[in-house]
Amino acid sequence: MPGRTSSTHPFGVMLTAMVTPFSSDGSLDLAGAQRLATHLVDTLHNDGLVINGTTGESATKSDAEDLAVLQAVIEAVGDRATILAGVGTNDTRHSIEAARAAAGVGAHGVMAVTPYYNRPPQEGLVRHFTAIADATDLPMITYDIPKRTGTAIELDTLKRLADHPRIVANKDAKGDLDFAQWGMASTGLAWYSGDDILNLPLLSVGAAGMISVVGHLVGDRLKAMAQALSTGDVLEAAAINRSLLPVYTGCFRTQGVILTKAALEMQGLPAGPVRLPLVDATDEQRAVLRADLAAGGVPGFAG
Repeated sequence: MPGRTSSTHPFGVMLTAMVTPFSSDGSLDLAGAQRLATHLVDTLHNDGLVINGTTGESATKSDAEDLAVLQAVIEAVGDRATILAGVGTNDTRHSIEAARAAAGVGAHGVMAVTPYYNRPPQEGLVRHFTAIADATDLPMITYDIPKRTGTAIELDTLKRLADHPRIVANKDAKGDLDFAQWGMASTGLAWYSGDDILNLPLLSVGAAGMISVVGHLVGDRLKAMAQALSTGDVLEAAAINRSLLPVYTGCFRTQGVILTKAALEMQGLPAGPVRLPLVDATDEQRAVLRADLAAGGVPGFAG
């Protein structure tokens, strides 16, 4: 796979969960998706991108739209970045179809979120994730975000899933450092922070990397933070993290996609509107966001 990958960092270290740019009428902006992906990889030094995840508004896109965006991004940067396709739904058969389609257009891996709304038991999670992993030859990352899905992946479940040769990592947005440490220690899965405010704490106890939202704006600084920590410069890593606190907070004062798209638009990068039931940032929210990003030293906002 392209990007900085290894057995301990199977998808690289720094990845951004990319928004899906839309045109003003709400249709896909595929040229914009390619331009944004190129910026994230070539300017902000992302090792990889997650396409069609939560931040990519997968819940309000059709399968055909998901595939079109994925293919466009692979064409733009797939030779130099790891491209993961979000394929998780609350229907196992649908997720299998999405995984096979992603493999067919050249994705380097797949990410599957815990099924939402139907709140399956842990045995159902094992069967769901295993079925998706069995559907292709691609490496897979599970995505544990119970505040969105209503169901947490339990430790014994992750241990069972880790026995599958293609389930190689877990994206952790559980917000539970105790669980994260036990998960890393007992499953052997590569652990990726899925909660930006916990990026450094999770890296400090052994996480492989980050799948970030604020990476749209500060991916280069997040990567520098991880590199400082990996070389033993804890003080530098901590200093970078402190400088990013206003960015972490600012991008999540309301739903993260809303403010990320607002910030990208202010930078002149492709983003466009969000789709209902999300709504675009208000003028007041944009003013607060601008101040937050200025405090965090984001280019185009500072000074």
